[in-house]
Amino acid sequence: MIRYDALDALPVRGALPALNDALEGHGTAVLVAPPGTGKTTLVPLALAGLLDEGPARRVVVAEPRRIAARAAARRMAWLLGEKVGESIGYTVRGERVVGRRARVEVVTTGVLLQRLQRDQELAGVDVVLLDECHERHLDADTAAAFLWDVRETLRPELRLVAASATTDAEGWARLLGGAPVVEAEGAAHPVEVVWTPPVRPVRPPHGMRVDPALLTHVASVVRRALAERTGDVLCFLPGVGEIARVAGQLGQLRDAGDVEVLQVHGRAPAAVQDAVLSPGVRRRVVLATSVAESSLTVPGVRVVVDSGLAREPRVDHARGLSALTTVRASQASGRQRAGRAGREAPGAVYRCWAEAEDARLPRFPSPEIKVADLTAFALQTACWGDPDASGLALLDPPPGGAMAAARSVLSAVGAVDSVGRATDRGVRLARVGLHPRLGRALLDSAPVVGAERAAEVVALLSEEAPREYGDDLAAALRAARRGGDAYAGRWRAEVRRLRAVAAEFAHPPTRDSLPAELTVQGTPTAPGALGAGVAGAQADAAGSEANPAGGQADPGAGVAGGQGASVGPGGLVRGLVAATDDGVAGLVVALAFPERLARADGGSYLMVSGTRAELREGGGLRGAPWIAVAVADRPVGSGHARVQLGAVVDEGIARLAAGALLDEREEVHWAGGDIVARRVERLGAVELAVRALADADPVLVRNALVEGLRQEGFGVLRWSPEAGGLRQRLAFLRLHLGEPWPDVSDGALHARVDEWLEPELGRARRRGDLARIDAGDALSRLLPWASGEAGRLDELAPERITVPSGSRIRIDYGNPEQPVLAVKLQEMFGLERSPAVAGVPLLVHLLSPAGRPAAVTADLASFWKDGYKGVRAELRGRYPKHPWPEDPATAEPTRHTNARLRR
Repeated sequence: MIRYDALDALPVRGALPALNDALEGHGTAVLVAPPGTGKTTLVPLALAGLLDEGPARRVVVAEPRRIAARAAARRMAWLLGEKVGESIGYTVRGERVVGRRARVEVVTTGVLLQRLQRDQELAGVDVVLLDECHERHLDADTAAAFLWDVRETLRPELRLVAASATTDAEGWARLLGGAPVVEAEGAAHPVEVVWTPPVRPVRPPHGMRVDPALLTHVASVVRRALAERTGDVLCFLPGVGEIARVAGQLGQLRDAGDVEVLQVHGRAPAAVQDAVLSPGVRRRVVLATSVAESSLTVPGVRVVVDSGLAREPRVDHARGLSALTTVRASQASGRQRAGRAGREAPGAVYRCWAEAEDARLPRFPSPEIKVADLTAFALQTACWGDPDASGLALLDPPPGGAMAAARSVLSAVGAVDSVGRATDRGVRLARVGLHPRLGRALLDSAPVVGAERAAEVVALLSEEAPREYGDDLAAALRAARRGGDAYAGRWRAEVRRLRAVAAEFAHPPTRDSLPAELTVQGTPTAPGALGAGVAGAQADAAGSEANPAGGQADPGAGVAGGQGASVGPGGLVRGLVAATDDGVAGLVVALAFPERLARADGGSYLMVSGTRAELREGGGLRGAPWIAVAVADRPVGSGHARVQLGAVVDEGIARLAAGALLDEREEVHWAGGDIVARRVERLGAVELAVRALADADPVLVRNALVEGLRQEGFGVLRWSPEAGGLRQRLAFLRLHLGEPWPDVSDGALHARVDEWLEPELGRARRRGDLARIDAGDALSRLLPWASGEAGRLDELAPERITVPSGSRIRIDYGNPEQPVLAVKLQEMFGLERSPAVAGVPLLVHLLSPAGRPAAVTADLASFWKDGYKGVRAELRGRYPKHPWPEDPATAEPTRHTNARLRR
C-alpha cells in the first residue's frame, strides 16, 4: 500500500508539474532541490508513473555511491509498501536486486557507464535521473556526457534529468542543450552555527594524515554537543581511519549504554547502514564520511559536528602515485553538512574551525576530472569513440597532461592503439568494471595462476584493506581469507564477481592479446613462462607456505624459467596453481603497476619509475630484494614515497611484468671528473647489471666529453697565457665592434664546440686528453678568416702597445669594458692623451718605480694637469733617484733612474 502521507510531506511534490512540463517540452531538465525534499525518492516514482495514472515509464536513477543506491531503492520500495526487487530494484557492483516488473532501477554511475558501453541506446529505458550532480564525480560527469551524446545521435526521445541539492544549475542547463531549470522549495528548519576551533593550533592535513590533536578536539566537541543539545549527533570526518579513532575516544559514552555510536561509510556492513537509516531507540552519535552529506537521510539528527575535512583524489605525476588526499572541505560541503541538522526540526552545527577561516575555504569541491587519475576515463572515452574527449559535453575539459599520462598507461597495457583508439583488449578491460591497471592484472594473470587466485588478489587491491592487515599483500590475502569482519565479507563477494569476469574475458595469452611487457625477446610468453617466473618468487625472508623455513628464492629462477619455457599454443606448465600466495600476489601487483617494481638500494627501494620508496617500520616486506608496490603515499616533509601495501617478487617477475621498460645499452657519461663508460642492463631506472666498457662508441665518448666541459668549464683544456689573452681580446672586440668577431662566452663556445674543438675533441677519450688540447690554437678557428678581418686582430686589439719610453707593455683585456695598461709613471712622460685600442681609451694604471699603483686614469691629460702634483709630492722623497719633473707633459719619458740618465 502506497504511503501517501509520507509522499505528501515531501516538498519536491510541488515541483513535479514544472518538471513534467520541462521534460515534455524539452526532454531534459535540471532539478535543484535542497536535501530532504524527496528528489531522490519521490521524483523517480512520479516519472515512472507509479503514483498516479500517468504513463508507465522505466526510470534509471544513477547514484555516486553504492550505499546511497541501496538506501534510495529501499526508501522508494517502502514508500510504495513493497519489498525491494518488485517495482523498485537496484544494481551495484557485485549485487543486483531487480525483478521482472521493476519500473525504477537505482544504479551506481559506474554500473551505468558499463551499461552504456554495452548498449549505447539503453534499450527499454525512458528516463535517466543523474542524482547528486554537484559532487562532480568523474563517473557522473562521464555518464552525463555519454547520455547527452546518445540523446543527440541515437535516441532523441530519451529524457534526462540532472538533479542536485546545490549545483551549477546554469552550467548543467547549457550542457543539456539549454535545459529548463526547475527549483523545488525546501522545508529546512533554522540551524544555529557554533564556531568551535581548537584551542591550540593543529597541523594542516597532508596526504592521508590528519593531526591526532584535531581528532581529539572533534571528539570533545561531540561530547559538548551531547551535553548542550538534544537529538542525535551526526559527525563528519574525512575517512574510515579517522572515524575509528574518534569512535575509540567516545568509547566511554558507548560503554555507559546511554549513547549508541555508529560508524557510516561506504565499507560499513549493511546492518549498520540499515540501523543508521532507521530511527534509533537510544540517542545516537553517527560518525560519517561525506557519504552522509546529501546521499543519505539520517533520521533523528538535530546536531551536526563538522571536522571541516574531506577526501579528494589527487595524482602525483612526478612520482607516478595516485591516491586520496585530505583537504579542507568546501563552503558548499559545509552548507550541505549543516543542513542535515535542520531536516526535521531546528538544529545546530558545531564547526571545528574559526569563523574567520570560513571565507578562505574553496567555494566548491574540486571536480574529479581536474585532479584525479584519468586512466579509466580515457579508456571509457576511447571505447566510446572519442579518445581525447573533445567531442563530449563536459563541464570541465580534462587536463592535457593528465590525459597524456592516462594514454601512456593504456598504451602500455595494450588497451589503445597508436592513435588512441580502443583495441579489442581495451574493450574487454573497459567491461571488467575495474581500473584498467587492475583489469589488465586480472585478465593476464588468471590463465597463469587460475581465476580464483587472481580474483582474490585483485579484489584485495580494488578496495583499501584494513590497516591491521599489514603492508605485505600476501599476508593480507591470508588475513582476508580468515577474516570474519565486514571487509572480508565484501572481499569474498568481489572475489566471486571477479572470478566470473575472469572466466568471461580472460584467455591464454597470445601474440595478439599480450602487450609488449609480457613478451620475452619478441616472442609471446606462454602461460608456462609466466608460471616459471611465479615459481621464482615463492619464498620471502619471512617464509611462506611452500617454504616454511624461509629464505630468498634464487633471483635468476624467474627469468631463466621464463626464457627457457617453450612457447606453444596453450602449453601450460604443470602445477602453476600451486604457486604460493607470495608469488601470485607479486605477479598480480607487478602486472598492475609495472613501473612500481622496486629493488632494495641503500636502505630504501628504487622503483622502476625512478621514485624512491621506504618501508614502514616493522613491516612484513623488510629484507626483500625486490618488491612490487601496490599502494604508496608521501609522508610530510619527505621526498620519498612510503609503501603502504606491496608484495615480494623476484627479478624474473620484474623482467616479465615490466619487459617494455627493459633496456641494455652503452652508457658513457662524465662523472667524478672523468669519462665513465659502461654497458648497463636497466629496467627503467633500476640497474640490473653493469660492466666496464673498454671500446665505447666514440660518439658517446665525445658527447660525454662535451658534457664534462659543460660541467667543469673550459678550464680543463690547456690554456697558455697567450691562449687566455686571445679569448679576452676576442671578448673585447665582440663587445665593442660586434660581428664578425666571435662570441667567446662559455655558452657560445658550447654552442659552437664542433667548429673550434674538432678534430681534437673527436680524438680524445678521457680527461687527460682534454688537458693536452691547446685552447689557443683551437680558439683561433673562430676568427673571421673568411671576411679577412682576422688579419686585423693585432691592429684592433694588440697584445702589447708601445709607450713613449719605447717599452712594449702588455694590455690586460680581462675587463672587456675597458682594458687596462699598467705602466710605470715615468715611461708615460710626454704623452698628452691616453692611448686607445679599437677606439676605446685604455684605463692606465700608473705605477711607482717599485711597480705599485700610484694613480689610475682614463684621461692622461687631466691627470698631468691636476693629479700628478699630489703623486709627485708623495713619491719624490721616497724615490729620489727617479725623475719627477714639474711638467710631465713635456718631460722626456724614461725607463731609468736619474743616475742612468746622466750617464
